[in-house]
Amino acid sequence: MTNAEQRFDWPLCYDAENFVLGLLETFTGRHLFACGLAEWMQRDTGTLLLDWVDYVTVPAADEAKIRELGFVPDPLAETPAQLTAFWHPEAMLPRLLVNGQRTAITELGLRCESVADFLVAHQLERSIEGAPLTGFRRVLVSEENNARLVAVERRGSRGYVLAEKSEGTEAYLRAAEIWATRRRRFADDAEGYRSLLATLDRVVALVGQNLACHLVFAEERAYWQSRNRAAQIQKTRQDALGLGWGNHDHHTFRSSRRHFVDLMHALEKLGFVRRERYYAGAQAGWGAQILEQPVEGIVTFCDVDLGPDETAIDFSRQPLPPGSTLGTIGLWVGLHGESFLDAGLHHLECRFDYEALRDQLATEGVPTMKPFSDFPFLKQAFTEGERWPVRRERAERLLQQGLIDEPQFQSFLTEGAIGSHLENLQRKGGFKGFNQKSVSAVIQATDPRRQNLHD
Repeated sequence: MTNAEQRFDWPLCYDAENFVLGLLETFTGRHLFACGLAEWMQRDTGTLLLDWVDYVTVPAADEAKIRELGFVPDPLAETPAQLTAFWHPEAMLPRLLVNGQRTAITELGLRCESVADFLVAHQLERSIEGAPLTGFRRVLVSEENNARLVAVERRGSRGYVLAEKSEGTEAYLRAAEIWATRRRRFADDAEGYRSLLATLDRVVALVGQNLACHLVFAEERAYWQSRNRAAQIQKTRQDALGLGWGNHDHHTFRSSRRHFVDLMHALEKLGFVRRERYYAGAQAGWGAQILEQPVEGIVTFCDVDLGPDETAIDFSRQPLPPGSTLGTIGLWVGLHGESFLDAGLHHLECRFDYEALRDQLATEGVPTMKPFSDFPFLKQAFTEGERWPVRRERAERLLQQGLIDEPQFQSFLTEGAIGSHLENLQRKGGFKGFNQKSVSAVIQATDPRRQNLHD
C-alpha cells in the first residue's frame, strides 16, 4: 500500500480557495463577458465559475504567496518558457500559472469539452490554436481591461504547449471507434472482462495510456447518459453554453466481488493510481477504492460488497471469494451487470451550485433525493434513480442461487430496478475527499430491495 492509499481525510484549504476566488472576482470585475458567463452558468446550468476554471495566470510577485498557500510546481505540466505551472496537491482547485514576464494582463482558462462547441454556442468566430485532436487547444474568447478569457480543451495532457500538427489522428479515431463499438453483453462476465482487457490493450497500444483514458471515459459518460434522463437534461443545459461535462468530479463503478480485481486491472491499464480506500464492511456491507488518473484528472469511485470480517483485506489486489448473500452493490450488479460491461456507470458526479441545481432540475421534472452529505464543505445528493428493466435471465439466476426470493423476483421483472443517478455535489475549501458515513447512508437508501418493496 502507498501512503496515498492509507490516507483517509483530506484537509480543508479555505485560504487557498479564497485566494483563487479573489482572482476570479477581480477578473470578472474587469471582464464583462466573463461576468455575464458566470451569471449564465449559475442561472442556466446550476454551476459555479470556479468549477470550470482550468487555470489563472498570476504575476511572479505572487509566487511566494501561492507557495505559502500550498501550491507547488506541477511536475506533469509542460509550459512555455515564460510560464511555470503550480498546482495544489491537497485541494481541488484550478492551476495557477506564474508569468515571469512583466505584464498587467491576467489570463483565465475556461475548460470545456470542445472549444469549437464553445464558439458555436456563443456565436463567436475565432481562430482555434492547436491542431485538432491534440493534447491542449485554446481559443481567445475576448480581452477586456487587461483581462483575457480563453476557452481550453484537453485531451490526455496536463500541459500548456500547443501542437501545430496533428500526429496520430488516424490512430486516435481508430481507438475511439474500437472502444465505442466493443461488445458489452456476455453470458459470462469472466469472458466479458477477458474481452474488455484485450480491447483496452489494443486501444492503449494505438494511442498510449493518457489518450486512451480520455476517449474511454468520454464514451463511458455517453453510454451512461443514454440511460439516464436527468443526465440528458443536464447535459443539454450545459451544452447550451458550450461546456459539455467539463465539470465532472468522479465516475462511480459498481463491481461484483468476483471481478473487482479485474476492474482494478482495467483502470491500471489506463494509468490510474490508487488513492484512499474505504473499509465499511462492518458498518454497511461495502468497501470502495478511489483511483485517480493524474494526467487526465479523472477520479473513479469503485465500490463492492464487503463483509464485517473483511475490513483488513486489500480487496483491490486480493480476489474476494463469492458471498453467500448480496449487499446493495452485489444485487445491483446481479440485476444490471458489471459497470464496465453492460450496465455502465452507476452515476456521474459533477460539481454544481448545490441549491441552484436542485431547484432548477425540479422545474424540469427531475426530483432530488434527500442529501446524504450536508456539511459546510461538502454537499451531495442523487437525483431520483432511473428505473431500468431487469432481464429475465439475470433475475432467474439470482432466484436459482437463493440470492433473491420469489416476491422480489416478480417485482424486479414487472417493475424493474433502480439503475443510475446524476449526483449533485458542491465542494468548498478545496475539499478533495469523501465521507464514508454519508456514502453508507446513500448506499442503503438506494438498495433495489428497498425501492421495489416500497420500504
